[in-house]
Amino acid sequence: MSIRLVPAPIAITFSEASLDVEAYEREYHQLSESDEDPIGQWLKLAKARGDASETDPVLLNLIVELHRKIDALEMFLKNETPVRLSLTQSVEIESIGFEHFKLSAEVLQKGMEYYGRVEMPVHPKRDVPVYFKAIDSSLAEIKKMHERDEKEWSAYLTARERVLIREARNR
Repeated sequence: MSIRLVPAPIAITFSEASLDVEAYEREYHQLSESDEDPIGQWLKLAKARGDASETDPVLLNLIVELHRKIDALEMFLKNETPVRLSLTQSVEIESIGFEHFKLSAEVLQKGMEYYGRVEMPVHPKRDVPVYFKAIDSSLAEIKKMHERDEKEWSAYLTARERVLIREARNR
């Protein structure tokens, strides 16, 4: 089995999935697109109903982004932070692939299933919930991730590959 990985400076916090199955599943669903970004979900529904067909798409996107910024500013001013479950381990991810990632430390138990949150450096920054299985002590295979997160993971991987190609070309 050949796994292609690309260096990526991101972090993950995780625990064994069996420690609290219900709580991890609940958080996984709370961090879905609809719960994490209600204005984006509203916009999708409005477009699906045809309510946004008469509106300038650029202007609509700008207004939605302003709404998100105001929500973030309001949370900051109120000193509110999203409530997340406490997970047992935190480690840097050394490299990523489309369905795998490698940790910088050997902290996994082969064959064990884990639940984690990856701190994705995308806009807007957010935690991506993921279920994964240890292939060895540092290599993991992604088992479950939301569709939107899969797309962002793949886009981030592609962007990292482009950066590495540019760096190699400039040498």
